[in-house]
Amino acid sequence: MTILIAPDKFKGSLTAAQVADHLAAVLGRDRSVILPVADGGDGTLDAAVSAGFRRVPVMAADPIGRVVESAYAERDEVAVVEMADISGLNRIDELAPRTATSYGTGQVIAAALGAGHKKIIIGLGGSACTDGGAGLVEALGGKLHGVTERGGTALRTLTDVDLTTLHPGLKDTEILVASDVDNPLLGPRGAAAIFGPQKGANAQDVEDLEAGLATWHTAVRAATGVDVADSPGAGAAGGVGYATLSVLNGQFRPGIDLVLDLIGFDSLLAGAELVITGEGSLDEQTLSGKAPAGVAARAVRAGIPVVAVAGRCLLTPAQVSAAGFEAAYALTDLEPDPRVSMANAGALLETVARTIAANHLG
Repeated sequence: MTILIAPDKFKGSLTAAQVADHLAAVLGRDRSVILPVADGGDGTLDAAVSAGFRRVPVMAADPIGRVVESAYAERDEVAVVEMADISGLNRIDELAPRTATSYGTGQVIAAALGAGHKKIIIGLGGSACTDGGAGLVEALGGKLHGVTERGGTALRTLTDVDLTTLHPGLKDTEILVASDVDNPLLGPRGAAAIFGPQKGANAQDVEDLEAGLATWHTAVRAATGVDVADSPGAGAAGGVGYATLSVLNGQFRPGIDLVLDLIGFDSLLAGAELVITGEGSLDEQTLSGKAPAGVAARAVRAGIPVVAVAGRCLLTPAQVSAAGFEAAYALTDLEPDPRVSMANAGALLETVARTIAANHLG
């Protein structure tokens, strides 16, 4: 029996590859196919590399301007850029809601363009900034007039943006954006109001960030002649979704579907007799397009049983079943203390693997 092990990360505990490795250690490496997955956020780059893409190091600016090493992944003419890897919350120790920038993500995209890639997949998610993608656009050659620093609140003094100096490689490059966020750029469901507080913004910060994003939108609309502020996904990643739609002419696709296609999931699924997926927390968000739900949907369509593993499971048995899982196994069922469970996640996963073997493998 071939087992396809395709988990996402257990955030704060284990990477997706580590989760898969602990399961395979018990279930048998000779019959296990390990395929770490992601939904466009943290771990997308690692998933691509695990599937055979080559990691290409790039020096770029983190959310507060420090030059650090990031990377994109490449195979043939395709490049994969993960925003979280360079412009993510994990890059900073202290939140910087007013000044955090997407400039580094633009630098990584520029490096991929400079290498001649004609298809670039950008994974949005986990960003530290709320700058509408202004930093990204600047790194790609756009000129922002009237601002003296980067970050979302600085955009309030923006007078106009010149896009005639954008990287020439963008003209004939396909940009695909992996994201499941459908929020608009502005308003009560916009980037500042909904996601700003998650990045440390207080009420005054949110008001100032909203004003900055509105000014940014006015300038971009004047420069491009298009208005995509209300388009689903424009508010993704602090409004970087807006820049990819309006300036880069990007096409949005559900994150997990894009990643599964990228790493060749369906071809490996065809030979499997059991699929194991999971993430740190199985909850209501899982059902809204997160990685385990996407994996389960494809397994179900192929008629292959699928089970889930998780740090914790907040879904009812009925929800687990409706999502296509034969069963869901949570580490907190073995160790109810979350801190102890996270610290011993590897060993607990191996115990869960023994239960899966007993219940689902002949």
